Amino acid sequence: MIAAVVFAIAAPASQAYFDVGLSASEFADQGNSTLRAAGYAFSIWSLIYLGLAAYAIWQALPRNTGNAAIRALAWPSVFTIAATGAWIYASAFNARWLTVAIIAAAAAVMIFGLMRASRGKSAFLDWLLVWWPLGLLAGWLTVASAVNILTIMTAEGLIAPDPAVLYGAAGVLITTGVALWVLRRTAVLPYGAAVAWGLVAVWVAERPDNPIAAWLALACAIAVGLAAAWWGRPATSGRR
Repeated sequence: MIAAVVFAIAAPASQAYFDVGLSASEFADQGNSTLRAAGYAFSIWSLIYLGLAAYAIWQALPRNTGNAAIRALAWPSVFTIAATGAWIYASAFNARWLTVAIIAAAAAVMIFGLMRASRGKSAFLDWLLVWWPLGLLAGWLTVASAVNILTIMTAEGLIAPDPAVLYGAAGVLITTGVALWVLRRTAVLPYGAAVAWGLVAVWVAERPDNPIAAWLALACAIAVGLAAAWWGRPATSGRR
């Protein structure tokens, strides 16, 4: 776990430091005319990385050897965290469809892990150091998967300019549908918070060129945010 987190954090830093291939923004610029999120939204990675570092340390403590949630989330989180680092280099080398495979698999596996762990009533530190970082990661990857897929389809010429508005709106609706389903099954508030954050960023970015997708994204962000607040109310046991 610790190695996966170190790799995930080191990947973007090393890619930028050694100037390997395309930056993430350069990669996205090749096909971001169908659906995109405002650049500020990617600052969520700072919070995610901080949370993942705390999670890696917390899950390694001897006191958590018998923690059922940590055991259930172990391999899904290792796979997903390592995949975020792999995506950086796949995009740097412009391996377009590989980035789609990586990010979609990472999102699906992390969502599966959250469902498998079945949060229920958690100790406060588990809620803070396990469910928050992994929930944020899964939520952001849900939005990023839709944007990544549409970006690659646009860059590959599979989406023409005329129906791009419809594809963008469809991406927003599918993302929202997945998010609501996951929230209903897992009750992980930070998952919904990350999805809502991403959808608001889509609204900000798309207002000038694609107002239909933009306002739809805002409405969906509100719906996801309300669902997260209702279904994801923290249930802590008061221990630890």
